[in-house]
Amino acid sequence: MTAKLPDKYRYVVIEGPIGAGKTSLARVMGERTGGALLLEDPDANPFLPGFYQDRARYALPAQLYFLFQRSTQVRALSQPDLFARLTVADFMLDKDALFARLTLNDDEFALYRQVYASLKPRAPAPDLVIYLQATPETLIERVRRRGVAYERGIPDDYLVRLAEHYARFFCQYDAAPVLTVNSENLNFVDQPADFDLLLGRITAMRGPREFFSMGG
Repeated sequence: MTAKLPDKYRYVVIEGPIGAGKTSLARVMGERTGGALLLEDPDANPFLPGFYQDRARYALPAQLYFLFQRSTQVRALSQPDLFARLTVADFMLDKDALFARLTLNDDEFALYRQVYASLKPRAPAPDLVIYLQATPETLIERVRRRGVAYERGIPDDYLVRLAEHYARFFCQYDAAPVLTVNSENLNFVDQPADFDLLLGRITAMRGPREFFSMGG
């Protein structure tokens, strides 16, 4: 079953903390709309398993690896013909510092900011950001359930603080329209009707900040 977003949305970013479902939704949106996907590749980061076991030791190399990876990916967004069709991403470079501030000590964060300033490519702002929210309890349960080996070492308190940092980030973010989606009772992978509801909500958006939720 195909779907279509309004033509004004050529670059859509889906964001949210670990376990929110951003990559799953990005894949569904790409499949349903025929859009091109721009996805993070956390499995390629050789420092990530170590980070979840010993954050103090591996935080900086893990963060810098992601910075280089994300910078390389978004650099392609400057190509003038990229948006001949919809592009759907499961990350945006603007939020990279959110993880850095959460995981690095002050000296490491100062170094990170220097590297970020020298690397940050010019990329267009998204036409729409879909920010997926869920309670920390739901995020923890989803991360445990999906059973990724290196994620078993993620402390619950890290996921709680990450959700809080995301909420603060998007409270202040104004570079693009934001649709905040409470994903607690939505299953975009297994329930096509849920995606249809989201598509209708996107189509009906009129303001720069709107909210979508379904009751349990």
